[in-house]
Amino acid sequence: MTFGAQDETVRFLMAQGEDAQTIVTHISIVVLTKERVYKLKRDVVFPYLDFHTPQIRLVMCEHEYALNRRTAPQLYLAARRITRGGDGALCFDGDGALIDAVVEMRRFEEENLLDNLAVAGRLSAPLVERLAERIAQFHDGAEVIEERGGALVMASLLDLGEASSLAKSPIVSAQERRALADELRAAAQTHGAMLDRRRDAGKVRRCHGDLTLRNICLVDGEPTPFDCIEFSDDLATIDVLYDLAFLLMDLRRRGLDALAAFALNRYLDHRDEAEGLPLLPFFMALRAAIRADVAAARALDADADHAALNEETRDYFDLARALLRPVTPRIVAIGGLSGSGKSSVAAALAPLVGAAPGARTLNSDRLRKKLFGVAPTSPLPQEAYTAAVSARVYEAMQNEATRVASFGWCVIVDAVYARESERDALEEAARRVGVSFAGFWLEADGSLRVSRVGARQSDVSDATQEIAARQRNYDLGAMRWTPIDASEGVETIARRVAALL
Repeated sequence: MTFGAQDETVRFLMAQGEDAQTIVTHISIVVLTKERVYKLKRDVVFPYLDFHTPQIRLVMCEHEYALNRRTAPQLYLAARRITRGGDGALCFDGDGALIDAVVEMRRFEEENLLDNLAVAGRLSAPLVERLAERIAQFHDGAEVIEERGGALVMASLLDLGEASSLAKSPIVSAQERRALADELRAAAQTHGAMLDRRRDAGKVRRCHGDLTLRNICLVDGEPTPFDCIEFSDDLATIDVLYDLAFLLMDLRRRGLDALAAFALNRYLDHRDEAEGLPLLPFFMALRAAIRADVAAARALDADADHAALNEETRDYFDLARALLRPVTPRIVAIGGLSGSGKSSVAAALAPLVGAAPGARTLNSDRLRKKLFGVAPTSPLPQEAYTAAVSARVYEAMQNEATRVASFGWCVIVDAVYARESERDALEEAARRVGVSFAGFWLEADGSLRVSRVGARQSDVSDATQEIAARQRNYDLGAMRWTPIDASEGVETIARRVAALL
């Protein structure tokens, strides 16, 4: 492949290491050596970007370097000028004329892309939890842009008309396309006031903009977002939940629904975005619709794998429609003695209840650790488990459950709930905010519970086998919650509860 005026630059970069390889996209030429990556911007002009001069490309390389250092300083090493030396040869950062510019990066193994980890079935809950925490921290520090965002900006992204690539796709009918466009417009109108409120509250920030699994990798074992949108501040200056929605949508598209719900919940543990939760199905659907249009555009290329891209278009399109289905908020309680599997069932149930990506799960152990300012898996002293402290924990959990449900989102509360008064108080609180309630009690043999507790490692719960054994003598009072046999597999139990709901 030739690159016109940039051929010499590509040859210079290829000479930086043995066995160098190139990857070409519509806007970049990426040269891979054994230890380094050189990302060269192509001499192209599109409606949304202009890279037609070396000076512009240098500015954009410097911009890309600065933006990506926010999340991946270990990967982004420098923005390098490519200049003409006195001997006529190209060199880095010389005094001669500017010929081009590149972003220099540390190379990582392709297997460490989260995209590839997902394909290999190696995307674990602890890894996703750490990723959610890092994204929350990034959003905390991202620059607030007051003049961007809101209902009008989101509405500008909804064009699926005759000029869109979907209009030319052979697998999406005009009727289907118009129906999706109408549903997206209706959702944007419904949420218009909330979009404006969030903009005014500082929720629109200079985000990553392209937060998918293919743009996150492991660096020294840590999930690290990279390759953010640098060519358009407008496209990346968005609501923080719209930024997160790309990751959540990507997980759902791959069938990793439980991890999508888990990622949302761990993000919410660090950032209070409860009021904005009703926006997520719309945000995720819009992300999926845009990806469907992109796949349809790629399928129009003469050299494209038309069958694969048409299938991708259909998958994204169908996901967008499915994400917009309305649901009714409710509070679901999962109770049971230590070792009955409450937290595991709640996590498995979350993507099956409510709107995508799933219900907000509230766990008494996580909340107790947060009240004491320690990490979820850090053990607490015995004084953190007095009756007075437990009463505070249950009250706080109940208040948060009703608050989230009042915004129109489903909630799953996970705690022992051994006292009849605690169960009655939660049900009454749900009634006060006008949402339906369902309580389930997980029943398991004492020896099974003790065995499960003993097998835990780095767990959020501080319950010991001795505590689990003593709970055999608890007086549970009148049990009006639906009993569930907890001896079966977690997925089986979750599906049974979902069916009962």
